[in-house]
Amino acid sequence: MTAAEDDTLQRDVLRRHRRVATASLVGAAGVYFGTQFVEQPDQWVLLVRAGAEAGLIGGIADWFAVTALFRRPLGLPIPHTAILPRNKERLGRGLGHFVSRNFLDQDVVISRLHAADPSLHLGRWLARPENADLVADRLLVLAPDVINAFEDQEVRGFYRDALAQHVRQLDLVPVIARLLELFLESRDHQRLFDRSLHLARDLLSRNRDTIRAQVSARSHWWVPRRFDRRLADAIMEGVEEWLGELAQHDHPVRQDFDRTVHELIGQMRTSGAVRDRLDGIRDSILASEELQGLLEQLWGDLRQALVDGVSDGDSGFRQSLVGSLQRFGDTLQADPEARARLDERLEALLRELVLPFRDSIGTFIADVVRDWPTDSLVDRLELAVGRDLQFIRINGTLVGALVGMALFLVTGALFGF
Repeated sequence: MTAAEDDTLQRDVLRRHRRVATASLVGAAGVYFGTQFVEQPDQWVLLVRAGAEAGLIGGIADWFAVTALFRRPLGLPIPHTAILPRNKERLGRGLGHFVSRNFLDQDVVISRLHAADPSLHLGRWLARPENADLVADRLLVLAPDVINAFEDQEVRGFYRDALAQHVRQLDLVPVIARLLELFLESRDHQRLFDRSLHLARDLLSRNRDTIRAQVSARSHWWVPRRFDRRLADAIMEGVEEWLGELAQHDHPVRQDFDRTVHELIGQMRTSGAVRDRLDGIRDSILASEELQGLLEQLWGDLRQALVDGVSDGDSGFRQSLVGSLQRFGDTLQADPEARARLDERLEALLRELVLPFRDSIGTFIADVVRDWPTDSLVDRLELAVGRDLQFIRINGTLVGALVGMALFLVTGALFGF
């Protein structure tokens, strides 16, 4: 049922009960005035007249009381009428105070939270496929608007600055030292050494003519050219032979290379100069325009991927989200510790975000009631409680009639008819 349909139903019910209450009052008046036309009424007529008179008085009194709550009876400026419209601000303050001191009392809220076991109910609800689909659909509908709600330039700046701040807080020395240790343990440094030897021999082979020309240019003029060529070839052959010896894994130079790398790792862990040098390199890289542009491009790609993923209802992203929600529900049902952790977080959320602001919530309620249009407030309140108030009018007429008849009988018994 929609709100408009519920409102219409309440108005119909109120109107029907108001007609019944008015009809009872008119009936009492009709009986009272009708008995006045009976000539020489007997005791039964007088009894009915007394009951109708008292019912009429009681009905009018209750009509006045009920009407005075919401408006001035017959529009007359009678004191202490239109109680709710005149005291709207005080009503709001009282309602806000009542809610903040009773409904938002810490002990009450926490005890109700524990009794409700919300994590278990949430788990059972999410474990149902149709509910997981519903939540996923709602999240996917909201996600693009949430992502696009932020100014892209501001988010890029925040993303860039936050990443740079976290990187600056990172101590690079133990990270690089550990990477070098893993490099040594895997013998990758020796493979790098072999690769360097291969590159050196290839470089030497491709630049033989250049080396001969350099030797010849540095030789004396009186030395024959053939001796310069032989000298250059001898130098290159010696270098090639030495590089071939270095390729042997037990060569002393390779052992010195191992020791040098180990010493470098030890120096990195203890040397403040190395730490400062690494921090300077890190800061200069973070401040470079190239890295800033790369980070902004990464954010743009990530943002577009998120928008595309959540906008496509048939994407794997949705299925993954539905599955995650169902697994979360299953976990809550099967794992008491998980439920306890979630309940603790909910309790902490209440303690930190709701309970400290209960006075503000009470003030908010008071402000809302105060700012309501008076006619709208009266209409809402009358719709909410008007049916019961019409029963007061009906009961006032009936009870008044019964009391009037009882008084007539008692008076007649005591003093004679």
